[in-house]
Amino acid sequence: MRGVWTAGVLAACSVTAGLLLLQGWRPGSPERHCCWAVVAGPFLALALVAARWFHAFLCAPLEVLRSPDDVGYIVEAGRTRAQAANEARRRRKTGDLPPVYPNGWYRVTDSHLLAKGEVKSVTLLGEQLAVFRDENGQSHVLDAYCPHLGANLSIGGRVVGNCLECPFHGWKFRGEDGKCIHIPYTEKVPEFARVKSWPSCELNGTIYMWFHCDGMDPLWMIPELEEITLKEWTYRGRTEHFVNAHIEEIPENAADVAHLGHLHRPVILSGTDLRFTFNKFWQILQHHWKVSWSPEPEPNSHCSLMLVEHTLTLFGKPFTLLDVDVKARQIGPGLVHLFFDHKLFGRGVILHCVTPVEPLLQCVSHSIFYQANIPNVVPKFILQAERIQFERDVMVWNNKKYISKPLLVKEDSSIQRHRRWYSQFYSEKSPKLTFQRDSLDW
Repeated sequence: MRGVWTAGVLAACSVTAGLLLLQGWRPGSPERHCCWAVVAGPFLALALVAARWFHAFLCAPLEVLRSPDDVGYIVEAGRTRAQAANEARRRRKTGDLPPVYPNGWYRVTDSHLLAKGEVKSVTLLGEQLAVFRDENGQSHVLDAYCPHLGANLSIGGRVVGNCLECPFHGWKFRGEDGKCIHIPYTEKVPEFARVKSWPSCELNGTIYMWFHCDGMDPLWMIPELEEITLKEWTYRGRTEHFVNAHIEEIPENAADVAHLGHLHRPVILSGTDLRFTFNKFWQILQHHWKVSWSPEPEPNSHCSLMLVEHTLTLFGKPFTLLDVDVKARQIGPGLVHLFFDHKLFGRGVILHCVTPVEPLLQCVSHSIFYQANIPNVVPKFILQAERIQFERDVMVWNNKKYISKPLLVKEDSSIQRHRRWYSQFYSEKSPKLTFQRDSLDW
């Protein structure tokens, strides 16, 4: 912002001085009454910058994108964030982990981030993928590497019609099934010339991809939110974080009711660094949560439901203005729809998506859609509050060990129920994390 302000000031001064010179004004000339314009230039620039900021605050979507080293680590003096993160990852014990890639639907990218005729490089589930939108507006997800000589289709590849063209030799692969339909220097295309095409769908403003370790077709579909499709709820922003943990640790929070009353009790103003959130100063304001979690019956056994009643107290007294009811419906291993309902501030949804990048690296996005007639400051505040609470969890996840047989008390019973429910997304062939030790053969 400082650079924008400086550039604005210089531009305004230059323009003002130029106009005065064109009008014949010179230093020391009788037209000294024009000097006010030169002085007013910086203030005009500042007003323009302030107006732009105010417009963005009121109208522009909120975008907060964190890198893998930004959140969740304690940085000692003399060390960088990257050094602190790498050291924490190296020293941490992982524990006896479940399979690392559950079967289900995963977010690839948001719809508005992929223009017609554009191709992007994406890393999901340890795979390099090319996601592109053809000239008809249809999105596709293909393996990134050309089977000819291994060129990356997403790096320099070109969208031609409904195909993705390899940048190396011009082979064209059809998006819907990955079949090669054209090789520029031969008349006959081999029948087996193809690249893997992943099952995908696009709805709720998001592009999703289906993964199953046995290659099975989708076992369920993601429910469409009509409010988004009909534009009754509009996009208001997103956050993106990277979490160094097993994927199951993140949705398990829904069943870990006890952690809400401790980790998320301090008011959001106390921040995300857990060393300071419990400062006595912030005890005048506290969050309170009443939560229940349960799996859904057939035919929606792949779904679970968390109901949350949130209240805020000021000096121990209820502050009802910020009371809100939240319904969090998890769909499969990595998708959650967080529905917000407030009597005064309206309704909306946060699409919470967890996508494995690598076995112990998860990309977590929160995209908020809210009633079109509600001012932008409301959903932006909700998304910021969600970000702060989520980053507290990240500080725990990034440094914890997975306990396959945890020591639980009676009140923790929903955690075991959640693990039994979540186990349905693993198959016998689900990939597991293996550690290879270097050895010396004498």
